[in-house]
Amino acid sequence: MFVRWIDALSEFVGKLCAWSLVAVGFFITFEIVMRYVFNAPTIWVDEVSRILQIWVVYLAAAFVLKHREMVTIELILRNPNTLWRRLAETLAILVMFLFAGTAIYYGFSLWLHDTLAGHTTDTYLAPPKWFTQAPVWLGNALLVLQGLAQLIRVWTEDLPEDDVLEGAH
Repeated sequence: MFVRWIDALSEFVGKLCAWSLVAVGFFITFEIVMRYVFNAPTIWVDEVSRILQIWVVYLAAAFVLKHREMVTIELILRNPNTLWRRLAETLAILVMFLFAGTAIYYGFSLWLHDTLAGHTTDTYLAPPKWFTQAPVWLGNALLVLQGLAQLIRVWTEDLPEDDVLEGAH
């Protein structure tokens, strides 16, 4: 139940991130038209696009992990269902927990401080800093949850055969 819930959450957030990038593409196209056709550049496109991209980078990591698209080196441990491969994947997930946990701890601390202080960015639109800092700890928290789901999956399910074994590469 836990694994399916986390998978569904990561899938939803990943698709939301993909659509956010589509929106960024429309925003940038709009800016180009406004700037070069109407000679009336906007003040919001650059900042809104950057903020959306920050959210996408951090929140999409869990989606990427769910689909097993993180960078992997399978030179020695090609068969995904051996004990050594399971141990290697467990170690990789535990190392990821270390980095993600650090990002959650410090990211949340910074986010909480700036939220309580009411800090804003030093830009023209001046959105609150919490809005640009929240994806760091939220995205890493989602990554940890998906990592837990993957860890459970590594030890309870047969992992999918890699394309390498099927000769696709």
